[in-house]
Amino acid sequence: MATRAGRATPVHLWIVGLLALLWNAFGCYDYLMTETGNAAYLANYAPDQLAYFNSLPGWLVAPWALGVWGGLIGAVLLLMRSRYAVWAFAVSLIGIVTMTLNSMTNPYPASMVSTGGTVFEWTIKLVAVLLLWYAWTMRKRGVLR
Repeated sequence: MATRAGRATPVHLWIVGLLALLWNAFGCYDYLMTETGNAAYLANYAPDQLAYFNSLPGWLVAPWALGVWGGLIGAVLLLMRSRYAVWAFAVSLIGIVTMTLNSMTNPYPASMVSTGGTVFEWTIKLVAVLLLWYAWTMRKRGVLR
């Protein structure tokens, strides 16, 4: 495939990069629809869930933005074989950790607590850690420059 400084791009980088791009694009879509107050999108949420989201402190928007946009930028940088993908994924993970810490002190309403929701929440965290690890590994191997 494409080369940079004589080193071939591994096929798995394209697979991981494209999957990361799709995964993080959905997070960005969710962020945009929620922050712009898109009525059609928010209609899927129960009233107590909307009240919970609306009660979150304003400062929490920044870590959420860092989490989703950092992940999207990291995916793009990974596909560009840029070493800065590591930093973008690290910023994303910091945003996710901050959101997690907030959820520990500001519990979800009962309608948001489910096995599926918990699995999805932990999947987000796991994917963020794995993307950071993957980018770091590719940087260490000289694939990212």
